[in-house]
Amino acid sequence: MWLASRSLPTTVLGSVCADGNDGSDGALAVHGQASCCLGFVDLRDLEFSYQFPKDSEKRTPLHVAAFLGDAEIIELLILSGARVNAKDNMWLTPLHRAVASRSEEAVQVLIKHSADVNARDKNWQTPLHVAAANKAVRCAEVIIPLLSSVNVSDRGGRTALHHAALNGHVEMVNLLLAKGANINAFDKKDRRALHWAAYMGHLDVVALLMDHGAEATCKDKKGYTPLHAAASNGQINVVKHLLNLGVEIDEINVYGNTALHLACYNGQDAVVNELTDYGANVNQPNNSGFTPLHFAAASTHGALCLELLVNNGADVNIQSKDGKSPLHMTAVHGRFTRSQTLIQNGGEIDCVDKDGNTPLHVAARYGHELLINTLITSGADTAKCGIHSMFPLHLAALNAHSDCCRKLLSSGFEIDTPDKFGRTCLHAAAAGGNVECIKLLQSSGADFHKKDKCGRTPLHYAAANCHFHCIETLVTTGANVNETDDWGRTALHYAAASDMDRKSKTTLGNAHENSEELERAREVKEKEAALCLEFLLQNDANPALRDKEGYNSIHYAAAYGHRQCLELVSCFVLSCFL
Repeated sequence: MWLASRSLPTTVLGSVCADGNDGSDGALAVHGQASCCLGFVDLRDLEFSYQFPKDSEKRTPLHVAAFLGDAEIIELLILSGARVNAKDNMWLTPLHRAVASRSEEAVQVLIKHSADVNARDKNWQTPLHVAAANKAVRCAEVIIPLLSSVNVSDRGGRTALHHAALNGHVEMVNLLLAKGANINAFDKKDRRALHWAAYMGHLDVVALLMDHGAEATCKDKKGYTPLHAAASNGQINVVKHLLNLGVEIDEINVYGNTALHLACYNGQDAVVNELTDYGANVNQPNNSGFTPLHFAAASTHGALCLELLVNNGADVNIQSKDGKSPLHMTAVHGRFTRSQTLIQNGGEIDCVDKDGNTPLHVAARYGHELLINTLITSGADTAKCGIHSMFPLHLAALNAHSDCCRKLLSSGFEIDTPDKFGRTCLHAAAAGGNVECIKLLQSSGADFHKKDKCGRTPLHYAAANCHFHCIETLVTTGANVNETDDWGRTALHYAAASDMDRKSKTTLGNAHENSEELERAREVKEKEAALCLEFLLQNDANPALRDKEGYNSIHYAAAYGHRQCLELVSCFVLSCFL
């Protein structure tokens, strides 16, 4: 998206050692003296074959002299054997350097000595690209007659015109157009020079390009127009110019987003105000059903945008394809002041998405205490069932948000209310692995003996997820380590059978399953499981207990390949018979 495309990667010109001395910064001292060595020594008088040194970036004295624009030193170095087309680490030649410093005289000397005007750096940028990016018009005038085409593209598919437009160099753009630059040339993302000029807010370049026939409605591969580009980056003057030319204000990209969507997402309130004044559809849904109001509700800097949309008739209760209202979006991202604005303007507090979650469920899931407070104060129902019939308190406990749990408990919610599977908030806290939540719930009267519909206690959940400190807390407060569920399994069975591979992948996200990181994470989880087993065994858990299928904890440790757990349980069983 245009959100992340802040600038074109122009040639990195770096810095050079201008004062020489001992070269302690990585550049040889001779480089710094390149511009002042005349009168001290004439390299042509040396009787041996002089080997020109290079610094740590492979820049030669000729690179430095070219960058400093010292034509006399350049001439001297070349006549003394310096390679005119030598390349540094970035494949920049002295001609690239001379152009970057806008030294026409240096460029002429280098070209006189057969400098390659088509030389490319590692980004495939030629001296003309560098000239365009650095406003080196006079240098470009010297180079262009020697080129077969001014439309050569760099690694990103960008021509010199792209670079000139991006950097707002009107005179350079004029020169390139006069010399045959393709005004509709596109880069590898199908972006024209007009896209980049609009994105950077160079109104004079935008006007010049359009006067020469640039298409105001051109689209890149993702369907972004110049209006999208300008709106996303807050370029109000360009936006006004394009609107005055009559471009389609509600044109969508491949995601269904209009310029108003992008302006709201990026918090460009001046652009939002301009677009709404021009009649942009404030309720236009994108491909996912999200309107500009959803984007304003979610974005980091969208508070004023949201107010502008609401004041211009945006539907505060419109829902996306997955059922999320703008209030849900504020709950996801914790925008509590915006939630207040929506509620004050008729936002439905207990509206549900396709999973049955209200904004309160969402705020609890993501741990936004201030937003929870706003919703509860405004009358949100804390006893409304959401996904899997869980309550907001379940979600806060499951995701280890103790402050949110405290806030929800203060609203008077019955602490042992089960979801449709019979799980209480203490089951959720044990599964989530947060000791602080468990202690808070216990101190608030939660029953740690409560079983779900399968007969499992919170201790079973803590053991299944290898949460050692949760197991320790529950056992210390009186949880029965040999309590069985409906299948006859104890916490020891669950700890021995915990799925290490799943937990490792959850820990590392999308890490490759064969990666070293995944293996290390698996080892850590297995150690945690062993720690849980050891604690349970030390607290009188019976390793010989068999479930209804006849399996004990040794069977489960062996079945799931937990070597440490298997050794630990086996040794404990053996010691019982000695």
